[in-house]
Amino acid sequence: MKFESYGFENVKADLRRLDDVMAEYGLVREEQWDYERVAYDRKFELKEGVFYLRILGYAVEGDVGANRAVIKLLTPLLGKHYYPHGVEYGEDEVFPKSLVSQCEKILSEVKAKVDTFAA
Repeated sequence: MKFESYGFENVKADLRRLDDVMAEYGLVREEQWDYERVAYDRKFELKEGVFYLRILGYAVEGDVGANRAVIKLLTPLLGKHYYPHGVEYGEDEVFPKSLVSQCEKILSEVKAKVDTFAA
């Protein structure tokens, strides 16, 4: 599921500041990066399954590995994990309404905070 109405696609921001804001909302980068790309994930374990809210981005300046980069964010996604295959983000997936609402709230708050320092 894509969350297209939040305007993340137009945001460019400092990596270290993004890391701080995302961590406040349980979105962690951990090992989800390379020198040009990042992925912030939040895991939700529900009776309906395991789900991930993911915000992706890529470096438009600098180097992610050196923690000195400007990141352009992409459209946030919600996916369901299927063992052992991985996370599916397809249009055919069904997501609990309460989870979608929770993700929308998180994304609204994250976007508002990031907008205060975004380029």
